[in-house]
Amino acid sequence: MRIAITGATGLIGRALTDDLRGDGHQVVRVTRSRAHAADGDVVWDPDADRIDAAGLEGLDGVVHLAGEPIGAARWSDDTKRRIRDSRVRGTDLLARTLAGLDAPPPVLVSSSAVGYYGDRGDEVLTEDSTPGDDFLAGVCVAWEAAADPARDAGIRVVHPRTGVVIAADGPLLDKVELPFRLGIGGRIGSGRQYVPWISLTDHVRALRLLLDEDLAGPVNLTGPEPVTNAELTRALGEILHRPTVLPIPTFAISALYGEMGRTLASVSQRARPARLLAAGFTFVHPDLRSALRVALRRPAA
Repeated sequence: MRIAITGATGLIGRALTDDLRGDGHQVVRVTRSRAHAADGDVVWDPDADRIDAAGLEGLDGVVHLAGEPIGAARWSDDTKRRIRDSRVRGTDLLARTLAGLDAPPPVLVSSSAVGYYGDRGDEVLTEDSTPGDDFLAGVCVAWEAAADPARDAGIRVVHPRTGVVIAADGPLLDKVELPFRLGIGGRIGSGRQYVPWISLTDHVRALRLLLDEDLAGPVNLTGPEPVTNAELTRALGEILHRPTVLPIPTFAISALYGEMGRTLASVSQRARPARLLAAGFTFVHPDLRSALRVALRRPAA
């Protein structure tokens, strides 16, 4: 197959590229940098509404992963605008371009996130659940809607609503691994908030399934059972052999990281991968501890 990937240099994009190429498929990277583009890559500039459409003709599928990181810095008004625009404008440009091709791809896997659901406490969330009402929920609603031109053109569009990816350089472990190794990690606030996690290996395998299977619309890309922050804390402490007795107050996270830290640390999303399981997907890492051991390079007990 010939598959185009936006965000191919990110954590998930690199892993998916390697996995596809390892099976003999051709990957077309959609990149902003003409200077670093390899032969066959497609150059785009979503801010200027420009893309090399000819390079997208005749593809077997597109995986759209590009977007401004949400946890890299405090959320100023400008940062929030970039987070939203990078997703909505990029998706709209890509969807419109694919819809207008002479030989469009049969499938567009266009990213979303569990942020769609907002803060929902203990409520079990499936793909049929309603959206939340906070900033990230609004971004996700607009992000998914931006793919409508491709949908309207008859392209099968599927939205992986991604949870927290457990990987060595992932968005969770890159922030908490050092404090836990130093013995100063702990649950945040009450610890009752749910964390919808998935291993990087299973995330890539699920993306491959979305390319191949006849699924459309939202699909939660999360592990079979979300865990609470307290359960995540205990698992990290056990695997790293470090104490986790000191809770971290939410106000301290808020003081350090503002709205971004408060949202990412305290929002509860008990999301389950109902459609993924119904499609027959089996997890390599069905439990959090096995995913953490691989990411932290720790052998099983």
